[in-house]
Amino acid sequence: MKIRLLSAQDVRQALPMAQAIDGMKAAYASLSAGQAVMPLRSHVGVADRDGTTLVMPAYLPDEDAPSLAVKVVSVFPQNAQRGEPVIYGLVLALDAATGRPLAIMEGSALTAIRTGAASGAATDVLARPDAAVAAIFGSGVQARTQLEAVCTVRPIREVRVYSLAPEQAAAFAAEMAGCGPIPTDIRVADSPETAVRGADIICTATTASTPVFDGRHLAPGMHINAVGAYLPTMQEVDAVTVQRSLVVVDSQTAVLAEAGDLIIPLQNGDIAADHIHAELGEIVSGQKLGRTSSEQITFFKSVGLAVQDAVAARIVLHNAQAANLGTEAVL
Repeated sequence: MKIRLLSAQDVRQALPMAQAIDGMKAAYASLSAGQAVMPLRSHVGVADRDGTTLVMPAYLPDEDAPSLAVKVVSVFPQNAQRGEPVIYGLVLALDAATGRPLAIMEGSALTAIRTGAASGAATDVLARPDAAVAAIFGSGVQARTQLEAVCTVRPIREVRVYSLAPEQAAAFAAEMAGCGPIPTDIRVADSPETAVRGADIICTATTASTPVFDGRHLAPGMHINAVGAYLPTMQEVDAVTVQRSLVVVDSQTAVLAEAGDLIIPLQNGDIAADHIHAELGEIVSGQKLGRTSSEQITFFKSVGLAVQDAVAARIVLHNAQAANLGTEAVL
């Protein structure tokens, strides 16, 4: 059996952000329409190492471009102290007609791009068309693709980045300024309030367990993408933000099982279950409305879904085959 092996660089080359954003919209629409097969992902806790390994399978039975894949991804926040990536992963792409393995691809790059693309899709659907100032919380790999995605769908002219590690924020600003659609004006904020005030779009991509900014500082018309908190005990965004926002999620089932940003306010009685307005796929397909005024604050919560990986893997494999990327191995 032949199988294509794709490195992180191959994945980055084969998964342009604009294509990834379009792919995420299609994935969300399929999921919300009940067409996708996606079991709730399995968590394997490694408590003594403060780590989690996730197993994420999905199938999207699109007539023209079906997607079938399984991702195994590990999130070990303490790796940063050892100079290692926080996220490791592999994606196995399968032939949807036969189940035959087609490719093994590096999963961290794919995860970062598809996670950024999810926020790009939400920003395109929910943010004001004239949004021009972005605030990024975090300075890691995920923060980089969040910024690229937002700048792909909106004419961003100014970026603020805030991180608990100012030297990393400075490196982020120097590296990202002027890359592709990203503006040259990237400023390191000295506080969360400085980052938030005057921003049109906020992206949180951290491993924080407590809120990273004060929801009382949000101005009317803002849009927030929250992608960092992935456990019921983690809360990157405070209850005030959730209360003030039109709340849109990637999957109601997934966020109510995993997203502390929503689970904690629900448990504390700060919001009711019907405060979750819609899944993004319902808005993409026109089943529900998104933003209805320029004053509305919109909030997209994503915990990451296997359908995203399956669609992203299909795009990667298609482009890699066309460009002859990677290497073929015989198993």
